[in-house]
Amino acid sequence: MKGNASILVVDDNDMNRELLSRRLNHEGYQVYSAEHGGHALSTLSERHIDLVLLDIVMPVKDGYQVLFEMKSNERFRDIPVIVITADDELDSLVRCVEMGADDYLTKPFNPVILRARINSSLEKKIQYDIERRIRFELEAKVKAQMEELISAQLGVILAMSKLAESKDPETGAHLERMQEYCRTLAHHLSMQPKYTDFVDNDFIEALYCAAPLHDIGKVGIPDNILLKPGRLNVDEFEVMKTHTSLGAATLLAVNEKYPGNQFVWMGIEIAQSHHEKWDGSGYPDGLVGLEIPLSARILALSDVYDALTSKRCYKEKFSHERAKDIIIDGAASHFDPEVVDAFLEVEDEFIRIRREVQEQE
Repeated sequence: MKGNASILVVDDNDMNRELLSRRLNHEGYQVYSAEHGGHALSTLSERHIDLVLLDIVMPVKDGYQVLFEMKSNERFRDIPVIVITADDELDSLVRCVEMGADDYLTKPFNPVILRARINSSLEKKIQYDIERRIRFELEAKVKAQMEELISAQLGVILAMSKLAESKDPETGAHLERMQEYCRTLAHHLSMQPKYTDFVDNDFIEALYCAAPLHDIGKVGIPDNILLKPGRLNVDEFEVMKTHTSLGAATLLAVNEKYPGNQFVWMGIEIAQSHHEKWDGSGYPDGLVGLEIPLSARILALSDVYDALTSKRCYKEKFSHERAKDIIIDGAASHFDPEVVDAFLEVEDEFIRIRREVQEQE
């Protein structure tokens, strides 16, 4: 690396800077120089620098400020820094080492020691760069393998979801619409200060993938109950309610075999809790308000809206306006009021999704 290495010399003393730069040029290094901290930072931004020789006492920005800004900046933090200090500046040296300096030289410095310290720091940087490249390559391979595994898992789980859906022939494109409704609501919530810290792109993508899993437990419900055209009796309804815990248990088993999959975790949440109600009157756990996971609160409204605006064996489909009125009436009882507010802000999108996905059936 010696012939290609570029070194930045930062010193406000013209003579010291010139002498050091000449010596390093003679050693075969590409040398840049800066007379103060501000110039040093601008040079770092404009040039490829492999090593910095940094004086501590300088005008404009001293060595401490330069070192702090370098170690705080992802672009510069891995560049080795050798601090140049006087013999009587031991306290300053300790401070610089604590701030992340890699080595030090005392003035006046010995040429042999100078060469050894520079070579040592550059060798460390070479080794670090090799290890970092290998780590990035391994991470990329692991990520690719995980994506393949997740894709395979998603295929199996979605096939199970489709199986549950296929037992009810009148649900049509329900799963696809649910995904779009949930993504629309979550995206709108993500723009509100209250939700920006946790409703991010990863949350929205996980919810989009997990939404079709909400009724996966219906695979375990007998057809005579699941497809009954009339109202369920008390005993039948108790059986129907078990689809929530059945679905969650199914996904928990998947998660035990393939841990760390965010959309499966969210699928567990929504399978278990999408029939909970804001006032605590839902099932299976009687959760109240914010005890209900946000993913399930979003899906609950989406599920009800799609059920209301779809034809089922026991009812005709409702208009958007009638469905909206029912949802508004359910704010703070059935639904999270803030999710209802989000729905009212994006209702045109719901109308579009209902129309476009329906046209694909």
